[in-house]
Amino acid sequence: MNRQQEHFITKYMSQTSSLVLAGIQWFFFLFTNTVVVPLSIGHNFQMSPDAIAASMQHAFLLTGAVCILQAVFGHRYAVMDGPSGLWWGLTLSLTVSASSAGMSLERIGGGLAAGFLLAGLTMAVLGRLGAAHLLQKLFTPMVKSAMLFLMTIQLTMNFFKGMIGYTEFGTFNLPVAALSVAIAILVALIQLKGRGKLGNYAILIGIVTGWIAYSFVFPGQHAGLSGNSGGSLFTLFPWGVPTWEPGIIVTAFFVGLVNMTNSITTLSTVEKIYETQTTDQQYKRSYVLTGLFSMLSACVGVLPFGLFASSIGFLESTRILRRAAFIIGAAMLCILGLTPSVTAFFAQIPPSVGSAVLFVAYLQMFGTALRTIEGTAFNSKTIYRVALPVLTGVAVMNIPAEAFQALPIYLIPIISNGLVIGVLVSLILEKSVNWSKMENASTTSKTVTSP
Repeated sequence: MNRQQEHFITKYMSQTSSLVLAGIQWFFFLFTNTVVVPLSIGHNFQMSPDAIAASMQHAFLLTGAVCILQAVFGHRYAVMDGPSGLWWGLTLSLTVSASSAGMSLERIGGGLAAGFLLAGLTMAVLGRLGAAHLLQKLFTPMVKSAMLFLMTIQLTMNFFKGMIGYTEFGTFNLPVAALSVAIAILVALIQLKGRGKLGNYAILIGIVTGWIAYSFVFPGQHAGLSGNSGGSLFTLFPWGVPTWEPGIIVTAFFVGLVNMTNSITTLSTVEKIYETQTTDQQYKRSYVLTGLFSMLSACVGVLPFGLFASSIGFLESTRILRRAAFIIGAAMLCILGLTPSVTAFFAQIPPSVGSAVLFVAYLQMFGTALRTIEGTAFNSKTIYRVALPVLTGVAVMNIPAEAFQALPIYLIPIISNGLVIGVLVSLILEKSVNWSKMENASTTSKTVTSP
């Protein structure tokens, strides 16, 4: 073997090893953004550990598959497509508010399954027809910021209750709360003080160390799975058979439209990192894939899909732009989803640990909401543009669910959902009020009264 061949082999091995390491980093990113979703949803639906493990299998398998297809045939970027945070917030909210108002969990699950199927079909059809950009005009940056503020508040409220072991009887578990606070502080310190790539693994480190600490502090409190751990990959509609629940279906359809605009925002930002231009065909293929996988996810108890804006932060911090590395990470996630025993093991993560980690992780969404309206000046009149929808939504979130029992059952999922109400108020304000006129009037007034 001559020197040229040796040099080629050495260079090839070096490139291959770096590619594999980059793929492993992507795997950890995909895993940590997926693993806690089926856990929190499963506990809200009071599913058995085996059913949660099966849902987790489906989530890993579908997320890995759609990421590979997106990278090869869809938008063709290294961007995660997985169970959407928008759908997560909606589902957590509905399982709490609607069930407290008298709807059974099976009825809620059936309504959500029908709504998810409709939303996925709508995304695939409208995306293919190129109608997504029309929605972008409707959901302005101000509407998106209100939605992000409310999503952050809604999710962190749920995670905080999970952290402290809050029960339906209005009590909390002090030892569990103390451990959860310690875990949250650890994750925050890693994110704030972590050097190099350590901060990228804050969620993973928090889950592992928190799980170990929980096992030592509360031995035997978290039951293991039964002999058939991991469930069946062919379990259909574990939340409930699709049923016609107008309030839930309309709400899910509305959130589906909002989710479509999030894809445009994410891809338009990612293309700057890649220094390229996303074509209409890339958008169309991306929407079709996300829509089809959202419909498939509705059948197996997984939240509908959407592009993760958090991928932008990962790309910027690691500079791992190669699609090959992303595909390797997604393939590893698929393999994990096809390994029931391993998936069942992860299904035993204590809910308080996952909630503590995500409480810190989702604080970043508040910054995203602020950046959405960055550069906008507010005065005593235009502040209503943000304050009214956000504070109205928060007010609705804090009304006891029992207060909505007098409403018609089909209106409860809409009226009792602070996120939906807040976004609707924002849409109405944006389309009915001339805010630019108020801004100009304020500027003119300052000019006249200035010395």
